[in-house]
Amino acid sequence: MKIHQKYILRCIELGKKGLGSTAPNPMVGCVIVHKGKIIGEGYTSPYGGPHAEVNAIHSVKDKSLLPKAELYVLLEPCSHYGKTPPCADLIVEHKIPEVIIGIEDPHDKVAGKGIQKLSEAGCKVTVGVLEEECRSHLKRFLTFQEKKRPYIILKWAETQDGFIAPDPKLRKSTPEPFWITNPYSKQMVHQWRCQEQAILVGTQTVLMDNPKLTTRDWNGKNPVRVVLDRDLRIGTTFHVLDKTVKTLVLTQVKDASCYSEGIVYEIIDFSKAIASQICHVLYQHSITSIIIEGGSRTLQTFIKENLWDEARVFTGTSIFESGLPAPKLHGHLVSEQSILTDTLSVFTND
Repeated sequence: MKIHQKYILRCIELGKKGLGSTAPNPMVGCVIVHKGKIIGEGYTSPYGGPHAEVNAIHSVKDKSLLPKAELYVLLEPCSHYGKTPPCADLIVEHKIPEVIIGIEDPHDKVAGKGIQKLSEAGCKVTVGVLEEECRSHLKRFLTFQEKKRPYIILKWAETQDGFIAPDPKLRKSTPEPFWITNPYSKQMVHQWRCQEQAILVGTQTVLMDNPKLTTRDWNGKNPVRVVLDRDLRIGTTFHVLDKTVKTLVLTQVKDASCYSEGIVYEIIDFSKAIASQICHVLYQHSITSIIIEGGSRTLQTFIKENLWDEARVFTGTSIFESGLPAPKLHGHLVSEQSILTDTLSVFTND
């Protein structure tokens, strides 16, 4: 394996440690090498904290080695002041002579400016190492920057005979989830929730299931709850309006006197394409990734407008015979695995 690829792969490994905490910043890893030996490593801190390059440089015990070292990083070092000072300036300050970058940063405040700053300071800069792997790792950030929308993950569970919810007659009188999958699959879903910035459901899902949309079965942060509620039919007794988690309600009701304090409301036009409007609102709120969790109509809306990147579909052992049919999509099956009695199929929208 070429030496540059070896260290960029290590940067990807490090970057994964930031999953669920760095957004809307990208999950970047950085490695500093001196005479074939790694002398410093770092990855992006939770949002608002130091970037990968800063953490890697600070981890080097003998700073006198930096003017004779190479710095490897997944994404072009930033060149502007944001929550933190520019990483390119810190690299120049420590006189690091060579910088190897996975891919250029498409962010309009960077977009080659970091590379230019390093080159003008005398650094030898190499760009374009394992680009495909870097893009795959940074898919949330890149989708947000390039497509001006979040990375969209569709998720549902269906029965052996293709239903995602039973006939209403099989439900209890009080709203609660009707589980198709086993507890292990449920725990996996809670892990996914803490990895993404937001989670979205439609009105009917809330009224039927009264979900909490939190990470109760996994140690991690709760995603922002996004709820479609065209006519504000969801009452304050439902979990999604309990104000324990930041919640964004998309509605057509403009009368603010109908709003609940502590909940964020955004107006969209439900008579037009909904998914694209949702993406626009989420982009304005700097949400880089979202799980669309239901119901069938909401999921199918994103499929119809071709606004999805990945679909994660569980198939349980239940058979309903009648009920609400599962969404239909045409995607590329990339993986299939058993979660005890369930099957998890992952599709991409190629």
